[in-house]
Amino acid sequence: MEVIDYHGLEIKTAEIVEFLKQQMSLKEVCHRIVCERIIEQAATSRSVVVTPEEIQTETEEIRHARRLEKASDTLAWLKEEMITVDEWEIAIKKRLVSQKLAQQLFEQEAEPYFNQNRLDFEQLIVYQIIVPYQRLAQEIFYQIEEEEICFYEAAHLYNLNEQHRYVCGYQGKINRWSFEPNVAAILFRDPLPLGELLGPIQTEQGYHLFKVEEYIKAELTLERKQEIIDKLFKQWLSNEFNYALHS
Repeated sequence: MEVIDYHGLEIKTAEIVEFLKQQMSLKEVCHRIVCERIIEQAATSRSVVVTPEEIQTETEEIRHARRLEKASDTLAWLKEEMITVDEWEIAIKKRLVSQKLAQQLFEQEAEPYFNQNRLDFEQLIVYQIIVPYQRLAQEIFYQIEEEEICFYEAAHLYNLNEQHRYVCGYQGKINRWSFEPNVAAILFRDPLPLGELLGPIQTEQGYHLFKVEEYIKAELTLERKQEIIDKLFKQWLSNEFNYALHS
């Protein structure tokens, strides 16, 4: 039976498997192993190649990010993580193969997907207040309307979410699909309600008041293109996984 040396302590691989079972984690690990096999098989059939130079570049970027300036620092870190240099490079190669396969499969599909789903990529910069009761939400609405309190102060005082209170209700850049359909219909209406006080709107979370600060139109940036490629690749991998299980 194989044994792993953990700082001088022997741990049997069977113990690891049993622990994963007890933690309800074995299924996820097996899922990832099967997905890795699918990627390797697809990459081989499509002649996806990762060069030693590409692996070296990736290792240097990781070392820089982790501030591993000396070779001895890298070796110490790998020892702490319980892997060898060869095993680390294999892991890097597998990740790069996955990235290259995703590009090969879906780079040409990213732009058509974006054009077909352009509305999904529109964004708003939004501030939000969520309270548990309609009456309270309505009272806050009137106070803001009558300028007895500003929206940001009300968000700081009343928001259910503690973190949102600290940032005065700021939600950041939010996509249309991140909102429930009834909320999205109000926030993304034509003409856009920029600067308006909106609500109260009821959802499962409570009663919402919104202030839309900025509209960001959908553009196919390099970052967004990569997001689409990653999404399509994830869907493909899920389909291939299900096929592997049931074929």
